[in-house]
Amino acid sequence: MPLTRSFRTRFCAAVAVGLACATAAAAATPTAQASHCPGGDAGLDLPAGFCATVFADGIGHARHLTVAPDGVVYANTWSGKYYGNAVPHAGGFFVAMKDTKGDGKADVIERFGATYRAGGHGGTGIFWYQNAIYAEINDLIVRYPLPAGTIAPQAAPQTVVSGLPLHGDHPMHPFAITADGSMYVDVGTATNSCQLVNRTRYSPGAQPCTELLTRGGIWRFDAHKTGQAFSPAARYATGIRNAEGIAIDARGSRIFLTQHGRDQLYSNWPKFFKPTQEATLPAEELLLLQAGGDYGWPECYFDPFRNRLVLSPEYGGDGGAKVGVCAHKIAPIVAFPAHWAPDDMVFYRKQGPAAQAQFPAHYDNGVFIAFHGSWNRAPYNQQGYWVVYQHLAGGRAAGRCEVFADGFAGPVRAPDKALHRPPGLAVGPDGALYVADDVSGRIYRIVYRGGVPAGAIHYAPCPSATAPAGPVSALAFKPPVGAKTGSGAGAPALPLPAVATEEMAALGNRIFHGEVGGAACVGCHGSDGTGSPLGPNLTAGAWLWSDGSYAGIEKTITNGVAHPQKYTGAMPPMGGAALTKAQVAALAAYVWGLGHGGH
Repeated sequence: MPLTRSFRTRFCAAVAVGLACATAAAAATPTAQASHCPGGDAGLDLPAGFCATVFADGIGHARHLTVAPDGVVYANTWSGKYYGNAVPHAGGFFVAMKDTKGDGKADVIERFGATYRAGGHGGTGIFWYQNAIYAEINDLIVRYPLPAGTIAPQAAPQTVVSGLPLHGDHPMHPFAITADGSMYVDVGTATNSCQLVNRTRYSPGAQPCTELLTRGGIWRFDAHKTGQAFSPAARYATGIRNAEGIAIDARGSRIFLTQHGRDQLYSNWPKFFKPTQEATLPAEELLLLQAGGDYGWPECYFDPFRNRLVLSPEYGGDGGAKVGVCAHKIAPIVAFPAHWAPDDMVFYRKQGPAAQAQFPAHYDNGVFIAFHGSWNRAPYNQQGYWVVYQHLAGGRAAGRCEVFADGFAGPVRAPDKALHRPPGLAVGPDGALYVADDVSGRIYRIVYRGGVPAGAIHYAPCPSATAPAGPVSALAFKPPVGAKTGSGAGAPALPLPAVATEEMAALGNRIFHGEVGGAACVGCHGSDGTGSPLGPNLTAGAWLWSDGSYAGIEKTITNGVAHPQKYTGAMPPMGGAALTKAQVAALAAYVWGLGHGGH
């Protein structure tokens, strides 16, 4: 559950006790604190003295943000399979937002760029540089010069880079531009761990992993030039699975990256891992970018319990004891708990002595990181869905990270239930921190209003990267509305196909929710089967890969779905698990029941 709203001091307990948090009384009364937050409370939980307003809402699936020196906020929005192929906004995918009244809310909003009807699908990356907006759309990075006195460009864009890879697991291309015009672009991997058959139990890694020629690293281009084509020659660093967050330090001398750790260690390699390790391994990472650096993917992952890079099972690893070639790869400077999904990162920069929204000196030298939230911790509680702060000293971490902004998800932290999820960050010229949401298209503006006695702000540490998995989520065994999980006394069961029994459906429910078999279907299909960005709704009575018959569902589970029609989450055979024939039959019975009246 979200913490107590705004202006509080609090300490979050370890992950072992789930997501419960203890709250301490704020240094000032809620009434006194509210007077420092014009526009009301945006529903976020922040340290004492901070204020959040809803700057804009409903703009589309907002991803990354950038802010021009005049305070205009720009967002890139995305569409496609990840968002269930919902019809995008009729306007362009890029959004310019301006607050002309000074009340923390955008009252002028203009859209520009390619539209859905014109073949656009949006993207993630966007950056203001030398009076122009650079943005990713489809396989391009384009540049829009901004005429004086306007917030949105009037002319057609100039193509800076073309031919960026789009297929596979990570089709987005976040980027950042340094003062000299060097543009560093993330090209995420097409697979989870370069297996011969992606996300499949006991499939070995490709030897060599030729995917690394065009994926899994950082590419460098020149922001001043147009007409550049993507090619292996521009690769700057390698062995990086997905670096969506790219931040340049205050002096422009260091570049930091976030790293999405791989998924499915237990479900794909159960002979080496315990079920709880699906939720605790591997760590998410903060990296210091080095020219020509190799950070280890796919051969290596970072084990926070051993505090080192270790060999992946696809390449001869045995669950963490073997290091092998990983001894020569570049380790992270910070490790975060598994599967939090770091989707953006920004250095906090104070912009000038007159800025009114600047944060306290505590935040002078570090990064804010937006954690989009996990899916691969099922059946244990999902985590993330918040913004944290990590202090840095030069090129190293200085202390443990702190939970800065919470409450985005609402009552439930899960990809199918979260009300809002933070994938983008930017700092305005007045010191305000902007946070994007890609569920409903909300943009938050967070400022510091003060009014707190010196030393009264409490900085809550993040859960440790070595915290245990915690309890099984209470949601895991909550059936869809009107449905039951099994043979409870006097309780009607799910509808069943003629060949199935109620006991089969009860077993299928346990398999679906990850208690049995290791195929936690809830990670993609949601805790109640109603779907998520990764997998379809199973309760709607619409079937993508069969006629909805029991035999058809059983065949789909057995064979998997290598190339989904409408969703990003490929389903390996039997969900990547080694289910027995009886378990597949039970799971098919449960799924049949969900789709034939159990909703």
